Amino acid sequence: MPSADVHHALTPRRERATLLALAAVQFTHIVDFMIMMPLGSQLMRQFDITPAQFSHLVASYGLAAGVSGLAGGFILDRYDRKRALIALYSGFGLATLACGFAPTHLALLAARIAAGAFGGVSGSMVTAMVGDIIPIERRGRALSVVMSAFPIASVMGVPAGLMLAGHFGWHAAFIMLGACAAANVILAAVALPPIRTAVLTTNPFRQMREIVTHGVHLRAFALGGVLVMAGGCLVPFIAPSMIANMGLTDNQLPWAYAAGGACTFFSMPVVGRWSDRVDKFRLLVWMSVVAIVVMLVFTRLGPTPLVTVCVMMALFMVSMSSRYTPAMAMITNAVEARYRGGFMSVNASLQQAASAGANILAGAFVTTGAGGRLVGLPMLSYASGGFFLLTVLAAHQLRAAAPHVSAPVPFPTSHRPVAEVELPAA
Repeated sequence: MPSADVHHALTPRRERATLLALAAVQFTHIVDFMIMMPLGSQLMRQFDITPAQFSHLVASYGLAAGVSGLAGGFILDRYDRKRALIALYSGFGLATLACGFAPTHLALLAARIAAGAFGGVSGSMVTAMVGDIIPIERRGRALSVVMSAFPIASVMGVPAGLMLAGHFGWHAAFIMLGACAAANVILAAVALPPIRTAVLTTNPFRQMREIVTHGVHLRAFALGGVLVMAGGCLVPFIAPSMIANMGLTDNQLPWAYAAGGACTFFSMPVVGRWSDRVDKFRLLVWMSVVAIVVMLVFTRLGPTPLVTVCVMMALFMVSMSSRYTPAMAMITNAVEARYRGGFMSVNASLQQAASAGANILAGAFVTTGAGGRLVGLPMLSYASGGFFLLTVLAAHQLRAAAPHVSAPVPFPTSHRPVAEVELPAA
């Protein structure tokens, strides 16, 4: 690999504005994905589809994102991040709006494919921009700011979408997201810095070959894939199971998501600071142990009071999201800046494909039993546990190949640009 490079330094104020704008973009990406889960019961009734068909509807987003992300790996480093992000995100907004006007199951499936094609790649640009402007010693905290979109989406976005869906039908949730995306396009155009990241001198096929054959990159890709599969097995049926198995109503469901999101909002900054101060691999191991315990209990609940469901949902969301900050920091640290756009696009492609595969796997395990109860969740939890263990193994392999990706850094640190660590040879 060539020598390391220097980050694009921003003032603290501009850095915060940039991270908040990127978080706003991620907010709509996450709500767009998450809203499908609690709308599962409505969509299955509306279109008269089976749980397996619903899992395919969810998986279509990930499969499309996987294909487009792989294609984006060839060309994204030839464009400045801001320009690429705004163009791709505009396509995502239009596709999400099309979801809101879909009259049939097949039309919705087509719109979800389009949303995934644009959304998956624009999401990778968000992570790439964090790597461009934040030095390695503060990247965990910066990623936690951007990833705070997840709890905010749970507290505000998903409940708001469900309330709109309850009053005006499921179409309203996607129309709301389309409007939010339009506002975010304007915000991104104003707030994001015009940093110059385009690399025009490298042949795109050679660039892609270097990205996908480097040993450290391959280990990072493996970590990204199994990271999302652990949750992708379960997430599509969490909301339907809270209704069918635990006895919640459609009106009670937003409370469970709000409780989980509120707790995650407070936990993510803490985990982000830990990720910068302690060994990221060890933090990932401990968070994975907690997540496995919570997941095994949550998937076996029968009729349960709302308060208990809210507590379990909070534990589930906190433990699951706490794995992402150290793992994604390790992945982002594993690549040099000149490869970052293509690398993150390929990584997003593999993650989306892995998530789609996990969604389809979930549909093979879960069926509808007597009285509408979802059957097969306990067996599915064992499959999910296997992916948790594979995540830890993949992270261990990445740390062994490139120890700097996991190492803690001194605290506090300044906003001075610092040189990245050069990756070892493949």
